[in-house]
Amino acid sequence: MSERIAVVEDEQNIRDNIAFALEREGYRVDTYGDGLTAWKAFQEELPELVILDIIMPRMDGLELCRKLRAVSENVPIIFLTSRDEEFDRVLGLELGADDYLCKPFSMRELLARVKVLFRRVALGRESTAGPDEELLRIGNLELDLRRYTARWGQTTVGLTVTEFMILHALARRPGHVKTREQLMNEGYPHDTFVSDRTIDSHIKRIRKKFVAVEESFDGVETVYGLGYRYTEESD
Repeated sequence: MSERIAVVEDEQNIRDNIAFALEREGYRVDTYGDGLTAWKAFQEELPELVILDIIMPRMDGLELCRKLRAVSENVPIIFLTSRDEEFDRVLGLELGADDYLCKPFSMRELLARVKVLFRRVALGRESTAGPDEELLRIGNLELDLRRYTARWGQTTVGLTVTEFMILHALARRPGHVKTREQLMNEGYPHDTFVSDRTIDSHIKRIRKKFVAVEESFDGVETVYGLGYRYTEESD
């Protein structure tokens, strides 16, 4: 294992702890204390994954995310946010971040999400489909459980890892209601600082992405007072 990860975080203690945990897992790690320094380095060579704080001096994480997405759609980005930064967190996901973790977070959870993102990137390069048992098909929806990718009909729908996990939790039991708490546990199994509103934001983005492919998409249904369920489209 020799993937190169950039950690962009202005708090040295957090930066050093993340770097230590990643290096112990065999990753190569470059660390940066502000966004501008990181961006100058990225212009020379892009890392294979970026762990990115939002509030930083000289260039914040949102602006660095914008610049990264302008030159690469494929480099996975994980945001690190504080509990009270929900607006910035949602904006970061809309700008193209793949995932986020709220501070304080466990290194176990961060390492798990890093591994999932690298696995998705690696498997996404393969041209052959996985075994049928690793594909979930419901009507026009197809979820590839190895590559963490989704398709609607013949069109790929770009979901973040968390969005994929939430949609899979709904789609594997069509018609069954999942509460927001259940969806929190699916999308953030080790993160206790995720709010109901964050789940609502994820659902909103999932719907938006599928509606962009098919305007009449209504597969994710709100069950008021309870949560959400996936409904198979009718002919």
